[in-house]
Amino acid sequence: MCGFIGKISHDDINHEKIIQQNKKIICRGPDEKKVLSGNFSEFNDQMNIGYSFVFNRLSIVDLSPSASQPMYSKVFNSMILFNGEIYNHGELRKKLELDGVEFSSNHSDTEVLLNGLSKYGVKFINELIGQFAITFFDFNSGKLFLIRDRIGQKPLYYHSHKKSIFFSSNLKSLANIIDDTSVNFDAVEEYLSIGVVTSPMTIFKNIYKVKPGEIVEFDINRNFEIISSEIYWEISKFVDNNQFDKEVFFQKFNNAINLRKEADVDVAALLSGGIDSTSIVKSLSESSEKVNTFSIGYEDKKYDEQKWFDQVVNKFSTNHTTETITDSEIEDYIFNSIDFLDEPYSDPSTVPSFAISRKISEYYKVAITGDGGDELLAGYVRTQKILNNIKLNPNLINVFLKAYPWYLGTGNRISRLSNDISLNYSSYFLDSKLVSKLKINGNLSLDSLNFQNNNPGIKDFMLVDFKLYLSEMMMLKVDRMFMANSVEGRSPFVDHKLIEYCLGCDLDFLKGNPKILLKEYLLNDFDETFINRKKMGFVFNLENWVYQNIKDITDYFHSNMYLSEVFDKKLIEKLLFRKSRVNALRIWKLFILEKYLQDYFLHKNM
Repeated sequence: MCGFIGKISHDDINHEKIIQQNKKIICRGPDEKKVLSGNFSEFNDQMNIGYSFVFNRLSIVDLSPSASQPMYSKVFNSMILFNGEIYNHGELRKKLELDGVEFSSNHSDTEVLLNGLSKYGVKFINELIGQFAITFFDFNSGKLFLIRDRIGQKPLYYHSHKKSIFFSSNLKSLANIIDDTSVNFDAVEEYLSIGVVTSPMTIFKNIYKVKPGEIVEFDINRNFEIISSEIYWEISKFVDNNQFDKEVFFQKFNNAINLRKEADVDVAALLSGGIDSTSIVKSLSESSEKVNTFSIGYEDKKYDEQKWFDQVVNKFSTNHTTETITDSEIEDYIFNSIDFLDEPYSDPSTVPSFAISRKISEYYKVAITGDGGDELLAGYVRTQKILNNIKLNPNLINVFLKAYPWYLGTGNRISRLSNDISLNYSSYFLDSKLVSKLKINGNLSLDSLNFQNNNPGIKDFMLVDFKLYLSEMMMLKVDRMFMANSVEGRSPFVDHKLIEYCLGCDLDFLKGNPKILLKEYLLNDFDETFINRKKMGFVFNLENWVYQNIKDITDYFHSNMYLSEVFDKKLIEKLLFRKSRVNALRIWKLFILEKYLQDYFLHKNM
């Protein structure tokens, strides 16, 4: 894993200004920093274009200097800056070697990626299994490619203006090196509606986020004009009703896990004691002599799951570490988690995610997580309700609204899933009360929660989870909170081959019981109480925190400098504190936005 920032320009470059912003990125790669600047005429005498790059490396695969970045190929006259991990790099290297490609490093996945893109072109992306954000230069053709992995696990931002292009793993750092940065009020409206700003927009005007599964191609010689933008992986294309084969599923499941355990540093499985993480640990124990596991205990025993994860540790004899999070630490982690978000995001589960990654960072650089299991196997309560009711109730709007109150309660998280659907459901999912108080009249057209047909089924709802919640929300949280503490999170359940298989099969295998596959997988190892207990998950008691700090929060809103540009303060106070009742989630959402804007504009260029 890594983090980078760069600028290429026909004009002069303030190299020191770019280096200064590295402080926001260094947590992504504290093991090695590499600063590179010069002129592209070094690589092509027809390209009189300056460049300035800063790259931070978190060394996990091939720890030698030969795997450092930015990496340049003299043979192909190309260069790469790459954040991520290519899990099948060994197999791809063999293929390249058979095609006559020579390697300088021992087993660098970066060199495999550089040579593969150079040899076969960007279509090589389709062969990758991994998580990645790539900046690739082909100096022979004068092309620049920005590429993001299929699920959106790694971030990549860019700004193109006249004779320059800027790119970065970090949004704030990019905004700080651009002369004229202003708030994108369409993005503010979307954030207030659904709790996040979805790609390609960001909270800033003219700074964009590469979409999950997208390749953006620029012409370096033509003032960085965008030549093309292509979605190379579209999840909805894999929806089908093929017969499900349990053996094939577990073959793909185990392969996804085995690929993600490979590293030149120690790897641990994050163990909550739930079905997803326990299944991962069992799979690892079947293919490894010794499995490292890591768990979090809570000082507040009503949230503590130690009695459950202890059973897993004992069953599979893992090399286990447990750390306890105290209430006082949670208080500190609240503000740490907000600071490292890098863009507004209103899900309070960022707090426990940050706490977990902070604790595990004391022991490991790589953590295998269970993220994505609920999306893959319809594990959310809302999806379970659909499974139980969809055959009985033809009024699918009512089914959806009853099944998805979580969306409504936390900001109504349905947004611009353009061209996927035909029914207009947006009015059900917008946080209309917040949006109605806006002073601005944004031009944002929140395309509806539209389904591929007028009779949506369970897979349509799963696609919403994949395309919106998983790609735009959960992956943002996992990346920012883990990388804040220099930990690489690896999620087998978001392996694209596993996703393609499950969506391509008839879902009768769920038998109306989400996670049935994993429950049956564990049936011989644990009793029914363990397997069928209610899902708890990582928690942060937001309501308690808001109530305990309501005076400070109120004072903060009263003294704000930025939300008053967006809202009439008196109206928003009535909305937040109506009849002495406090809407904790709505307050949290506004608090995140206000703190983000204050931190950015008060400390810009610092």
